[in-house]
Formats: sequence, C-alpha cells, structure tokens
Amino acid sequence: GFPRFCMADPSINSCPTDFLLLRFALADPSSLADAAQRFCKSNAMAFYRAAWSTESQTACVYAQLHARAHVPASALPALADAWAMSCPSAAGLTVSRLELVLDKPGVSQSALPAFHYMVETDPEDGWRDEIFRWYDTEHMPGLAAVPGCIHARRLLNHDHGLRHGLDHGALSYACYDLVSTETLGSPPWLAVRGTAWSDITRPHFTNTRRTMMQVVA
Repeated sequence: GFPRFCMADPSINSCPTDFLLLRFALADPSSLADAAQRFCKSNAMAFYRAAWSTESQTACVYAQLHARAHVPASALPALADAWAMSCPSAAGLTVSRLELVLDKPGVSQSALPAFHYMVETDPEDGWRDEIFRWYDTEHMPGLAAVPGCIHARRLLNHDHGLRHGLDHGALSYACYDLVSTETLGSPPWLAVRGTAWSDITRPHFTNTRRTMMQVVA
C-alpha cells in the first residue's frame, strides 16, 4: 500500500523522499530489528537497515518508501509518535526525509554487511555544485570499487540542521555498507580519499560528521 502520511497536504513544506531516517539514543539494541520491522510494516514502507553504535549508544533506522513521494513536514510528528510506540526505549529521536541522488552497488555486493558508515557535511557557500560533482563522478564510484564496500549511496537530508533543539545533521548524507571497519584504512580506500580533486573539495566541507555503526539488521 501507499504510506498514509503521503496523503497529507503536499503543498506544505513537502520534499521528494525515498527514505526516512530515524536516529535516536538507545542503550540496548536487542529489540531494534523487531521494532524497525513493526514500524515499517505499520506505515506501508520497506525496512532497509538498522544499525547501532556501541561507542555513542545511538542507533539509526532506514525506512524505504516503495516509490519516491513528496512527504510534507506535517507528517513527521505522527511518524515520530509511531516510532515511539514501536521502540519505547528510544530517546532524542529525529526523523529526516532523505532523497536518493546516487546509488552504487559495491564490488563486494555479494557479502553480508557488518558495518554501516555515514559521512554528513554542509558544503561551504559556493561549493555545493563542485562537491556534488566530485562525489558523483569520482569519490563514490571510487569507494564503491574498493574491496569490502558492499553498497554506497549519496542522499540529501531535507531536514538538516537544528530543529526543536535536536541535531538532524547536514545536507549531504553519504552512507556505505561495509564488510569490515578495516576497509576504511585499506590502501585502495585511502587512495580514493587522497586524490587531487579530494584535496580541493574537502577543505570546503563544514559541519562534517563521520559515524561508524554496527549493522543490526
């Protein structure tokens, strides 16, 4: 079925959305996968990924819409309430609408993901187009070709910034499913990160956050 929340007034702060990203504090991930499945099923979405960080005691869940839709901002509070019912132990929840821009299966796509790595950044004024060209034509295709990379995606977080006292992250949202954390330190990965174009664009990242999580489901 089609998600009910997409039937709200699309003219009010609506954004093209492929995934909903839920992020929250969570001390114990043992029930995370079941909660994510319940949430997605009850809201007519497909469950994509749940991950958790031992270090920060935070988690993320991706709920994928069956087709891109314009989701209004007015739908987000009800979705937050629905998640609270599915996972009462979650705290400090943010719900963000993500638009898929680039989707690259990795060279290790047949492997099972053990880790999920996210890189968020706001391009400096005047550098958005250049940084996005770098991501799409060199950086993400290069990282997807590194052994140990299962999948690479670039998305736009339409709810980025500080809202209601909560940090929703940055506009540019890149994420990678990985076989191991050692993939990030491998010579092929470092070679992609160390190109001349990378050295030009990376100084113009702002509000950058890098997060590694263990895949739960």
